[in-house]
Amino acid sequence: MPEHSGLDLLQEWQKSMRSLASSVAGRAEIPAQILAPMHRQAELVQEIIERERQLQEEVIARAFAPYDAVFDLMEQSAGALHRQAEALTESARALEQAASMMEAQAELFERTIALMRQPGEIVKRAAGGARDSDEP
Repeated sequence: MPEHSGLDLLQEWQKSMRSLASSVAGRAEIPAQILAPMHRQAELVQEIIERERQLQEEVIARAFAPYDAVFDLMEQSAGALHRQAEALTESARALEQAASMMEAQAELFERTIALMRQPGEIVKRAAGGARDSDEP
């Protein structure tokens, strides 16, 4: 036997009630007072089914809310990691530039020292003294 949803069952029941009502509509033995409560009963059953569906949706939403929150946090963490990686890359570039600048400064400093030594070396050689290569 195939499974039917609550609304399918309700529709089948309503169809049966309409069929019953139409088959006995002209007969005096089934008064309208009996049919009115049956219609109200059908309305109540339909309302119950709708409330049950809403409750199921709410239960599922609440049941999965923690999972959704975890995945949202994981997505945010991934974004933060990307931003940190970008910041580290920029920092590495800045450090590389700073190292290059310091290397250039060191070379300029060495050239300055060599140039500043030249006049003294010239005077020493002219005076007859030569600088030892072992001296600082």
